[in-house]
Amino acid sequence: MSERSEALTAERLRAALGERPFRFFETISSTNDVARTWASEGAPHGAVVVTEFQAQGRGRFGRRWQAPSGTALLFSVILRPANAAISVTRYTMAAAVAVRSALLDQLGLEAESVKLKWPNDIQLHGCKVCGILIEPLWRGAALEAIIVGIGLNVRVPFDSAELRATATSLEAHLQATVDRALLLAQILDHLEFWTARLEGTALFQAWRAALNTLGERVQAIDVSTAQPIAVGQALDVDEDGALLVRTDDGTIRRVVAGEITLQLPKVE
Repeated sequence: MSERSEALTAERLRAALGERPFRFFETISSTNDVARTWASEGAPHGAVVVTEFQAQGRGRFGRRWQAPSGTALLFSVILRPANAAISVTRYTMAAAVAVRSALLDQLGLEAESVKLKWPNDIQLHGCKVCGILIEPLWRGAALEAIIVGIGLNVRVPFDSAELRATATSLEAHLQATVDRALLLAQILDHLEFWTARLEGTALFQAWRAALNTLGERVQAIDVSTAQPIAVGQALDVDEDGALLVRTDDGTIRRVVAGEITLQLPKVE
């Protein structure tokens, strides 16, 4: 399959997604923004917004993210919570595990090559290949929907050495064209599977087992202040998704949110 024949169209998406409601745009501001509007208008559970290009794509902490048209798989899924008491963190876990599972099943990648950097970046051979942004939609005090935004690098060209050191694309490793419509369908199927298991232990165990952060020496940074939250060894995660870091003075710090970077081992 050539990249030209692989281009996303409404017809190809309908064939891949079956009866699932979707909206497709060649160009869009942000799939999360459009999904939020559609959700507020009554879009059903599982509806998805797909685009070839986002002009105002964003990641965690409001960072801008943009890929050339046709080089990524960009979509947002609308989920209607069956139990509003479930933590939004569980949806973060489900989305990360779903994407990883789909990459393993659909593309035949080895489990050790696809890992999760806490809390939800998907890495391929240690470089970021996918980002996830979870946004709740509230109507007053009631949780109306969860918007799961996913940006997966398929053939994004990373021209600078700096970017190539931290980010990668699927086709750069596979040396083959990825059918994004079929991969999207696989991710959505896996997401449906894992969001049906938000309350059990299986999801947490699958997420924890896929993390490559545990055991590493890390620095957690408060993005709003650029100040370190904790520096030390990432010991474990708790069932709420927090990262437990043993700092150099022996204190166990519970990191709920922050930017994690690997650090060189401490010299005694």
